[in-house]
Amino acid sequence: MASRTSSSRRPIKKGGMLIPALCNIIGTFILIAVIGISIPLTLPRILGYEVYYIETGSMEPNLPVGSVVYVEQIDPREAETDDIVVFHFDGTVVAHRVVQNQYFSEELITKGDANETQDINPVPYRQFIGRVKYHIPSIGPIMMVAASKVGKVYLMVLAFCGVMFNVLAGRMRAHSEEKFRVQVEQWERRQAARSRAEMEQIRKQSR
Repeated sequence: MASRTSSSRRPIKKGGMLIPALCNIIGTFILIAVIGISIPLTLPRILGYEVYYIETGSMEPNLPVGSVVYVEQIDPREAETDDIVVFHFDGTVVAHRVVQNQYFSEELITKGDANETQDINPVPYRQFIGRVKYHIPSIGPIMMVAASKVGKVYLMVLAFCGVMFNVLAGRMRAHSEEKFRVQVEQWERRQAARSRAEMEQIRKQSR
């Protein structure tokens, strides 16, 4: 009697959603991380900015070591006093503050905020790159790795893993739904067979 009562109950969808949910969370977290790392590198370049990383302390505390700076390209004549500009110097790229723009000699007098004196060599206009428009502190090392060839490969692999985690979660949910659907169909067939058997028994008893 107890087994009959148990078998007559309609199947109830039980748990089994924890692992798909975890896969979704992990996959979504990975994708958000990849997007979060990629946006500071790609979006500014699309908008026309050059991206550089601060590797020395000559502009501290305003531009700490490890900062990322976004540089807009302007005519060097537009550079004003107190602007932070980026320029080529001795095979490197330097970010210093403008002390004076010497229009007639077409040179900029610059100085690092952390330096006691202004730079010895004026910056010719031809070495000028642009003016710092925005900066983000501390993310330089991460951006440097992400911008490298190896870093780009890692980002692609991580993005693929994030997508696959979400695909796996979807398939596990679909499998669970299909299993539940089969259980319901089997229950309905058993119920239909039991109903036919009971009707047949009633007809026999009424004869």
